[in-house]
Amino acid sequence: MVSPQSRVNQAANTASAVLAPPNTPHSSVASSEEKTQLRATTPEVRAMKIAIIRQKYRPDGGGERIVQQMRDILHEEGHHVRLICRSWKGDAGEVLTCNPPKWTRVQRESRFAREAIGLAHREQFDLIQSHERIPGSSIYRAGDGVHATWLEQRARVIGPLSRQWQSRDRFHRYMLEAERALFEHADLKAVICNSRMVLDDIRTRFRISADKLQLIYNGVDNQRFHPDQRTQRDETRKRHGIPEQAPLFLFVGSGWDRKGLKSALLGLSRTANGHLLVVGRDKAEKKFQQIVAKHNLSTRVHFAGVQTEVPAYYGAADAFVLPALYDPFPNAILEAMASGLPVVTSTQCGAVDLIASAENGFVCDSLDIARIGSAMTQLTDLDAARRMGEQARQTVLPLTPEHMRSQLTDLYRKLLCD
Repeated sequence: MVSPQSRVNQAANTASAVLAPPNTPHSSVASSEEKTQLRATTPEVRAMKIAIIRQKYRPDGGGERIVQQMRDILHEEGHHVRLICRSWKGDAGEVLTCNPPKWTRVQRESRFAREAIGLAHREQFDLIQSHERIPGSSIYRAGDGVHATWLEQRARVIGPLSRQWQSRDRFHRYMLEAERALFEHADLKAVICNSRMVLDDIRTRFRISADKLQLIYNGVDNQRFHPDQRTQRDETRKRHGIPEQAPLFLFVGSGWDRKGLKSALLGLSRTANGHLLVVGRDKAEKKFQQIVAKHNLSTRVHFAGVQTEVPAYYGAADAFVLPALYDPFPNAILEAMASGLPVVTSTQCGAVDLIASAENGFVCDSLDIARIGSAMTQLTDLDAARRMGEQARQTVLPLTPEHMRSQLTDLYRKLLCD
């Protein structure tokens, strides 16, 4: 069995493998000197016009932070980058607005896809990178995973009539068709996957060359997200009425059905003294409040809403729980691990790449409440949680923003030289 640390090291080799000459072994990361020599033999890349497509851009979004990092890399390489989007907030750089009228979800996706790719071709961009499912893109970042897999997972928690409706829903049918057309399009040069789970899923489901699939984990700032945030432990707990010595689980995110909050609550109900702190917001919060009341958890579940200073909340917790129904790889898990927290997550979360059971966390089926409850109970032993949290931090230390940046830079150089 491959250890999580080995998986991280394998991912660290991706950039070297992308650029390696035909007979170069890929078993180790190239040294700085080797990379310098390799780049010296790489043909000079002329300045190119590059489009990045994203329907909506707001500077506080996780996906948008990735867009910003990619724009910065390409700018530093001397390329002219423009964002194509419907709307944006904050400084999005140079923007081409593409906002066709829409009245349905299908029109929202299909009209934007058609007009955005058409605009990119009319403007004669050399490379088109999409963060939406748009056939004809040169690069696609699969940050949302595979829609077909999400529908399969969602079908597990909805009733027979809802499953039948889902199978006939025009929006889902459109998304499935667009997804297949995207991955099997002749113009697609590379797919950036943020987890091995997503990469393997794409390779299994679609007719796509394996060499187009690039595993590049997101980076995490291990100085901002650090165990030293525990200095704010008492203050944060006091603010939310959490006892100083109570074992505290943290849940961070929106879209609570998909993120598995119900399973986290039911798992918590199987612990004797655990508390759960929920950071984020969901339009269906009332439904989750009812679950809390039904299981007599009102004194042990604390809803904090959206928070701008999340590191302090990691510092207040003893463990992190996110038994997602489906999630390609949430940044919150990287942040939790960097903060020294063990993680309870699910088999359909990309974080399985990094979790070794009972070493730095636990992996359970998102609907297996007995196993989730057992894992959470084991982590109410604060000494065990602290030991596993130390290992969790060690696991993600190689996944720095700088390393992600290096991998992306090398990938772009390779693609632009082809």
